[in-house]
Amino acid sequence: MRHIRRSLALVALVGTASSCGNVVRNSRSPSYLIIDSLAGIRGAAQAGTKGSTLTSDVITNVSTPPPCTTEAPCAVVFGDSGEASMHLALKDPGTAAAPSSPTDVNAITIDRYRVDYVRADGRNTPGVDVPYGFDGAVTVTVAGANATTFGFQLVRVVAKEEAPLVQLKNSAAFITVIAHVTFYGHDQAGNEVTVMGSIQIDFGNFADPA
Repeated sequence: MRHIRRSLALVALVGTASSCGNVVRNSRSPSYLIIDSLAGIRGAAQAGTKGSTLTSDVITNVSTPPPCTTEAPCAVVFGDSGEASMHLALKDPGTAAAPSSPTDVNAITIDRYRVDYVRADGRNTPGVDVPYGFDGAVTVTVAGANATTFGFQLVRVVAKEEAPLVQLKNSAAFITVIAHVTFYGHDQAGNEVTVMGSIQIDFGNFADPA
């Protein structure tokens, strides 16, 4: 009986340790990234305003430049942008009397990211149910508690020329996905760091901006 109780206590301890947060254990770096916000910006001749949910138009009619006119608009495909805002924190924050402060070596430089799309109904086959995921490059250094904001590509133009988005151009249907965006970087000592955020995207042939 004592052995059973000891085993159960060990299982409980492991479960507690697993729930403490992978952010503390997934890197040897003494610093880590916290995403404050992740926004989407609708692509158009004049980019839309950023929002916590992205309305992505698969085809947009534009009246400029020539030969496009109001009477004979041109159908154009635009990619959509994302905007991330994040700051740096230390795994050892110190004490209230003597808080730790990040140094230059704690700064984290992000150099690439990956976007993967999923659906809530579990139909997640790329090129059939959702757009293909992709890797992108971006270079930005996050160095302190103040937020660092930067842009990146959230939906590629080519995705709107491929299934399943291309079928939406002549349809009243729409597809809702969640985009998981994982940012990869390293601190100035070379320790790798990752952080992930998510944003909802609604794809469809929506009314063009006025």
